[in-house]
Amino acid sequence: MAPAEYFLRLQHGITGGFAPPTPDAVYSLTQPLNATALQITAAVRPAGTPSLQDAAPKLLARDESTTALVDELHGILKTIPMEDPKGSEDIYGLNTSIAWGSEDLEWYNGGPEGCSGGNSIVKATADDKAKFKRAVEIVEELVKKAQ
Repeated sequence: MAPAEYFLRLQHGITGGFAPPTPDAVYSLTQPLNATALQITAAVRPAGTPSLQDAAPKLLARDESTTALVDELHGILKTIPMEDPKGSEDIYGLNTSIAWGSEDLEWYNGGPEGCSGGNSIVKATADDKAKFKRAVEIVEELVKKAQ
C-alpha cells in the first residue's frame, strides 16, 4: 500500500550538456496527509515556445484505481536503480526523470537540474528500463485522469 503522504514529480526533458536541459513538461503530484485527493500541477512547453506554461491545478479523487496505480508506481521505484553519481547520465534513455518522496522511499533519477552527460557507474538493465517506462506511463495516466 502506498504511503499516506507523498510527493511525486515527473519531468520530460532532462538531458543537457554545457547548457541546462529545456523541459517539455513538468508534472507534480502531492498526496497530503489525510487528504482525499491528489493535488496535481502541470507545466508544459508548447512546441516551438521557449518556456513552460503553467496549467490550472487539478485534483484527482483517491479511489481504488488511483490507489492501485500509485501502489504499482511505488513498488516499481523500490526495485529499480538510480544513476551514480546523481545527474550524471540518463540511464533509462527516455529523457525523463521521476522524483518520489515519502516516509519510506526517496527515489529520483536525472537530478534536479537534469543529466550533465557524464557516465554513471550504475546501468539499467532491459528489465529496469521496461519498469521505468511503465512508471512514466503511470504518472501520465494519473495526470490525464485529473483533466
